Amino acid sequence: MKKKFTLFMTTLIVMSSTLYAQTPLKEYEAGHVFHIGLPEYMGKTIGLNNSATIQYKSEVKDVYGFVIEDNKEELKLAELNYSSINEFYEGFIKDFLTDEDDRIISQPLYKKNGDINFVESDVTYYDKEAKINIYYLVGIVETKSAYYKVLSWSAAENKDKFKADFQKIVYSLKD
Repeated sequence: MKKKFTLFMTTLIVMSSTLYAQTPLKEYEAGHVFHIGLPEYMGKTIGLNNSATIQYKSEVKDVYGFVIEDNKEELKLAELNYSSINEFYEGFIKDFLTDEDDRIISQPLYKKNGDINFVESDVTYYDKEAKINIYYLVGIVETKSAYYKVLSWSAAENKDKFKADFQKIVYSLKD
């Protein structure tokens, strides 16, 4: 009986000491939820970009895209402080597809909808492997908590067919 009582008391002491840590815990949220609309002919996919939060495509229409989220709090922790969407866009676009032949970047178009800032530009280049010109709509979206790079592309000959849908994707993003 004494052994059972001693075992019970030892277990109780060990359990109670582990329940009360020396330092209280601070709760953090992990992950970030945002909403984006895709045309019905596109579906989610994987394998386009390992850094992307969401990837999408339509193999039938030969269009592709993805979104990369850059959380502002994490950027500050990495000492990457951007004062505006313009500064973030310029930092990204200067290095985008720099190794590609015949790279052409349009002037950026800036818009604001409520608290959300947008910038978009057209980028084309010649793909040596595919032997065709590729068209990208590069969209940057700034919300209170993050910057998003929204990249959609197709063959340049289909730019007029898909640009409006690519723009709808960019302007649908909200968090």
